[in-house]
Amino acid sequence: QKFLCSNCNNILKKALQTLCGHRYCSACLTWIVRNNKNAICQKCKEEDPNTLGEESLLAEERAFGDAAINKEISELRVHCVTLGCSWSGIMKDFEEHQSLCEYALIPCHTGCGHVVMRRKLADHLENGCVNNVTVCQQCQRSLASSEHQQTSAGCLLFPAPTITFTKSSSQVILSFGPVFVSSHTLSHSTSSANKDGCRFSEVGCAFRGSKEKIKEHEKSAVGAHMLLLLQHMRQLEGTLCSAAKAAQPELSLEKVISELENKLHVFENIVAVLNKEVESSNLEILAFRRQSELDQNIIRGLELKIAELHRCLTQKDAGLSSLHKSLLFSEQASYDGIFLWKITDVGRKLQDSVTGRTVGLCSPAFYTAKYGYKVCLRVYLNGDGTGKGTHMSLFFVVMKGDYDALLQWPFRHKVTFMLLDQNNREHIIDAFRPDLTSASFQRPVNDMNVASGCPMFLPLSKLQSPKHAYVREDTLFLKCIIE
Repeated sequence: QKFLCSNCNNILKKALQTLCGHRYCSACLTWIVRNNKNAICQKCKEEDPNTLGEESLLAEERAFGDAAINKEISELRVHCVTLGCSWSGIMKDFEEHQSLCEYALIPCHTGCGHVVMRRKLADHLENGCVNNVTVCQQCQRSLASSEHQQTSAGCLLFPAPTITFTKSSSQVILSFGPVFVSSHTLSHSTSSANKDGCRFSEVGCAFRGSKEKIKEHEKSAVGAHMLLLLQHMRQLEGTLCSAAKAAQPELSLEKVISELENKLHVFENIVAVLNKEVESSNLEILAFRRQSELDQNIIRGLELKIAELHRCLTQKDAGLSSLHKSLLFSEQASYDGIFLWKITDVGRKLQDSVTGRTVGLCSPAFYTAKYGYKVCLRVYLNGDGTGKGTHMSLFFVVMKGDYDALLQWPFRHKVTFMLLDQNNREHIIDAFRPDLTSASFQRPVNDMNVASGCPMFLPLSKLQSPKHAYVREDTLFLKCIIE
């Protein structure tokens, strides 16, 4: 199967291997690319259409000659299937045999329309071919093949000498063949006697005349003719000697070619081994790719599960945060209108207020009764409004509660602020009654109303004075009483 073309399904000729690993005849690949835009390997389509990739695209510049498979094909044992032919050998010699097979049917080259065995072509041309007519070059008459070939030299009355060169002895042998004269030749020589010159004109004799004068000239000029012939033979000998000298380097060239062929054979064997290793590596790479795809799918599934778990954890964290706030609120909430607020890290929070990092602090919400008003305190350690930078400001805030619809509005209860002296000597106390016309004490529309209270509740100098214990261990206590 590996010796067959992926297109024509015949034995590969000048095999080319594509990037996807399939093989094509050179002519087949050229035809496919020329007649198809963005051609795709047919074998890849048949094997697995889902794995088609860039390597399945066919292009002549993306294919390379497969010397290893060409070598294996050239060494395959084959035999001639022509009827009557018993030839067998290797594929490398088969094409040469095809051009020489005597039993092969070939068309007559004269265009007569007959198809004959190669071994019988000569008989056909001589006896049966209607188009095999020869025109005499001297008399311009059309002659049948059998008539024209009665002599080995056609119309030439005196055939040219036969020259033989022998490499081993560097000798030139000159011989004259026998003169065969046909009826056509005799008639032609008779008619052309008055036109032609001396028979030795081909070697340099320039005499021309009638038939009688030519005979007299040939008898009287034998010596001159022999000199001309000798001179002509010397020229031929010089030419043949030059050819003999030129033939000697061919021997060394043949030796070099033989050595190169041996090296090429070694390299082809190496390439064949490497090609097998490449095929094995390609299979391993393909297996690794498939395993990698499976691993990637598993990883993507795990990533989706992790994302889902992360989303669940986020939701649970939000729920826990809400529960934690509710728990803190439950622990700190008051339902009798009396609220004690403990503020820690007073020094740091005061510094944050001075620098503007933290403007004010809000207390947890508390209630005047279980189903009463929802309120809270807001303190500005560095002051706010008229007391900014000189006093600590303390405000009261009415918040939106769950039972506001059942309560009486505006808020009318007296509010008392206390900063407790931790030595229980001199508490700072301030109280006020709500302004019923102020928006701060109307039923809240938003989460909380505008704060109202004492912007100059306590001078900062007194808050930080060592004579008083308003701040001890960086902690202070604020108390609110709603009557």
